[in-house]
Amino acid sequence: MIFIDNEGITDPHINLALEEYALRNFDYDHDYLLFYINEPSIIIGRNQNTLEEINHEYVEEKGIHVVRRISGGGAVYHDTGNLNFSFITDYDKKSLNNFEKFTAPIVRVLNTMGVDAELSGRNDLQVNDRKISGNAQFSSVDRMFSHGTLLFDSNLDEVTNALDVKMSKIESKGHKSVRSRVANISEFMEGSMETATFRQKLLEGLYEDRDEFDTYHLTEAEWKEVHNLKNEKYGQWDWNFGKSPDFNIQRTRRFDAGEIDLRLDVADGHIDNIKIYGDFFGSEPVKQLENYLEGARYDRTEIENRIEPINIEQYFGAVPKHEFIELVYGADE
Repeated sequence: MIFIDNEGITDPHINLALEEYALRNFDYDHDYLLFYINEPSIIIGRNQNTLEEINHEYVEEKGIHVVRRISGGGAVYHDTGNLNFSFITDYDKKSLNNFEKFTAPIVRVLNTMGVDAELSGRNDLQVNDRKISGNAQFSSVDRMFSHGTLLFDSNLDEVTNALDVKMSKIESKGHKSVRSRVANISEFMEGSMETATFRQKLLEGLYEDRDEFDTYHLTEAEWKEVHNLKNEKYGQWDWNFGKSPDFNIQRTRRFDAGEIDLRLDVADGHIDNIKIYGDFFGSEPVKQLENYLEGARYDRTEIENRIEPINIEQYFGAVPKHEFIELVYGADE
């Protein structure tokens, strides 16, 4: 097995692009191991509705990256206290969904560090009924990877804050995450250790049967291809948000001017249909406003731009524009 050097990059868009690039392009005669540490980010499962998984206002305020991965499973929070690993191998039916095969070496090394970790259920590592690692897989025709998180010294408050969904009355066809009690590996170790030191000890433990382990350094041309993949896919709103499964939203709020009952259908990340009901009084037919919003990308900035030049009061009476925007996209009632 060859270790891939990601050169200390902490941008999740690039690290996920590197993982996919290695899967699809590296020499099929070898297995590879990739470690990476990401800046604060939420990594969304391939089949999930991004907006259903994140606290969008909090994520925007804190500048937390939101990136969709190509593997399934639930949403996870990453920061610099979290170590991510990926085993890239040939595809075979016995390996697919066999998380024990890929996590067993990790468990062995953690055990030698005094951490009583074990595989729990199908794809989690736990210590004393608390989750320290979630795992997922992806397979192409010939190759596959099994990757996972290792919460070493992560800010667990941020895990809760960033994934504390505020969007109400949303009905999605995506796969909703199931939250578990989480813990940092460092809680179960004697003494203190930096994440970088933990990473090195884990790497040495995984390769303890070898005199030295091989390390692969990408060429300049390969890094260019990785960055191209990042720019064309992982850095794009259409992939991270627009690829969400279709979903429906219903929200109702009472204003001084009356009640507004909003119904939204979102498909391919865009407002496919919108209906506005209520007992408000306006001078113009609300159908005009619906037409303004239909086809808009379901993104706060685009919705704000669409509504900014519109006189909202002509449709509803005395309804503040920013509160109507919150009804369309933002906070709970």
